[in-house]
Amino acid sequence: MLAYQILPAGDTAVNVTFERQVSVAINQQIAQLQQRLVQLAVPGIRGFLPAFRTLTIFYNPAQLNLKQLKATVNTAMLDGRQAAVATVKRVHIPVCYDTEFGPDIETVAKQAHLDAATVIERHSEPDYLIYMLGFLPGFAYLGGLAPELATPRLATPRLKIAPGSVGIAGEQTGMYPIESPGGWQIIGRTPLQLFQPDKRQPFYYQTGDYIHFDVISKAEYSHIAAHLDEYQVLTEPVTEEKVQHGA
Repeated sequence: MLAYQILPAGDTAVNVTFERQVSVAINQQIAQLQQRLVQLAVPGIRGFLPAFRTLTIFYNPAQLNLKQLKATVNTAMLDGRQAAVATVKRVHIPVCYDTEFGPDIETVAKQAHLDAATVIERHSEPDYLIYMLGFLPGFAYLGGLAPELATPRLATPRLKIAPGSVGIAGEQTGMYPIESPGGWQIIGRTPLQLFQPDKRQPFYYQTGDYIHFDVISKAEYSHIAAHLDEYQVLTEPVTEEKVQHGA
């Protein structure tokens, strides 16, 4: 069991905080803790917000006081490894890396001392673990970027980044679900609508899933964009070994 602290976050939430690092082991501990607390169905616990090294637990202090909540968390941590973590999946996201959609791909290539074709090959090779969703609805912070592709943010952020844009900032890669200002280096775009607020499940993925980028041409991008209602996003179950080790 990993070391942790339980720290108040206002009067209706606590943060279960782990070591200050980005870690697959911490990600899995957070997932196990959340799932175990869901299974316990404790009256007064209202919701959860997982992040890189914290699990924020929202609660109703009229039903559950802080001392009781801490005791519940400690109990869940002790037997959390027995919790069945929700099914993890690999979600395939089609991405066009043409410079029309990826205006910063040459910048990334220059930073990495590679050509653009190699950047595309190396960026589209891994399965990326979703460590957290945040900043925008469905913005996925992804771990697993090839170290040589790490590129600093733009010195001056753009005022508008198109929905579906795929970018790099430092050692991470991620996707913009909606139009937004931002400073990530944009290297491609998916034609998919990543945030669908009118649907029961507004996202194709959740924290703990894996994203795989499938390279598509401009023609394929246009075809998918024109037939979104017919497009079936490919998802696959992820093996237990990969869930445990992130590899």
